[in-house]
Amino acid sequence: MKAVLLAGGLGTRMKEETEFRPKPMVEIGGKPVLWHIMKMLSHQGINDFIVCSGYKSEYIKSYFANYGTANLDYTITLGHPDSITFHGSHDEFEWNVTVIDTGLDTMTGGRIKRIEEFIGDESFFCTYGDGIADVDISRLVEHHEKHGKLATITTTQLRSRFGVVETDENGLVTAFREKPLVSDLVNIGYFIFEPGVFEYLENDATVLEDRPMRDLARKGEIAAFVHSGFWQPMDTQREYQELNRLWQSGNAPWKLW
Repeated sequence: MKAVLLAGGLGTRMKEETEFRPKPMVEIGGKPVLWHIMKMLSHQGINDFIVCSGYKSEYIKSYFANYGTANLDYTITLGHPDSITFHGSHDEFEWNVTVIDTGLDTMTGGRIKRIEEFIGDESFFCTYGDGIADVDISRLVEHHEKHGKLATITTTQLRSRFGVVETDENGLVTAFREKPLVSDLVNIGYFIFEPGVFEYLENDATVLEDRPMRDLARKGEIAAFVHSGFWQPMDTQREYQELNRLWQSGNAPWKLW
């Protein structure tokens, strides 16, 4: 199964980190958040990646094109670049990475539409390049295959950032609850799509989470997979710092490898 990674956004809410690089390339523990997602997927059997780049696409292209020389010692005969010999190896050398510049201003659905030719007639995984989770991919795929719909989205319950105060009918405080789970489910990405989903994606302006998702839901072609484990997007400086804190603590929940 191929994994499509949406990595082309501007990341304007993290301008201090994204002025010179795309947000999926902001580092957690010295490695881009995109690498962490790919590493987690690879550990669960997905090694074929299509990266939908956009903003500062050249940064992502350079990172993967030079992955070997940046991470291993090597010997090369100058003037003969094909003569390079690496000393050692990485599990990542088994990855097949296709980087496609899907446009600076293209929306999420438009980015997926642009890579249609690389998918073929098989179902494919898709997620955002800045959200980390320890989703069980085998269970997600099993759930998708069982219901037979065009799309599966992974959902989870968020924990409130604030404590909750409970009161009775007289306005008297009866209890305090520290940061409870909210009742609504939220979409965290980690999709499985059938090729038929491309029919719902019109052009670069298509926002996946808008009309395509609504149309799929209206036709009964989208199911939810509930994830009760870890999920953390990296939308703000505070979230970036929290992900780095978890990594440095040695207890990063997404580190399955």
